[in-house]
Amino acid sequence: MATPMKIDFVSDVSCPWCVIGLTALEQALARLADQVTPKIHFQPFELNPDMAPGGQDIGEHLAEKYGATAQQSAANREAIRARGAALGFTFNMEQRGRIYNTFDAHRLLHWAELEGRQAALKHALFKAYFTDGKDPSAHEVLIGLADEVGLDAKRAAEILASDAYTANVRAGERQYLNLGINSVPAIIINERFLLQGGQPVEAFEQALRQIVAQSTVDDAAVEPASRA
Repeated sequence: MATPMKIDFVSDVSCPWCVIGLTALEQALARLADQVTPKIHFQPFELNPDMAPGGQDIGEHLAEKYGATAQQSAANREAIRARGAALGFTFNMEQRGRIYNTFDAHRLLHWAELEGRQAALKHALFKAYFTDGKDPSAHEVLIGLADEVGLDAKRAAEILASDAYTANVRAGERQYLNLGINSVPAIIINERFLLQGGQPVEAFEQALRQIVAQSTVDDAAVEPASRA
């Protein structure tokens, strides 16, 4: 019998390592399709919650935030591009010249989960920003992506024009910060096990197998008591 697996994937739309982590995790889960029944919930995290409208030049941003030189940034971009290519994801680094605020994208993702389209929207957002170079803070971009994945474009526009789901996203962000999550991706399995970073497929597969094995042991330990 396949093991149910609740996966809280804490991430930001503008995080390239979150793309790598999600793609690798999904490929690991595909390898364990006969052993695991996963349910992924995308949880909000903002790398740059104070980012101004219009965003910031990415080179300037990385230098200010991390002290990265132009050479270090170029090397990191190439490493990300290569990791993505190996997983089948295209990072067009020349298209991604700015970092943007992502709060509204997280509000739409919260709504998309209620509509059963969250994973589709998450993937569409990653592609829009990292492959196509679109602005994930622009309402016209977000509305177009919502429509693309089968959500109601009119309702998406209404949400973005209001403060709908603001409290939900803020609460989610506080929850994970209070749990000590300060870098992403952070992947919480069954509210017990934490996996972090954009790990290789094999690393995720090994960790998931260990979690399945532990769950089997735990279930076996509980079963006699449940019969009493």
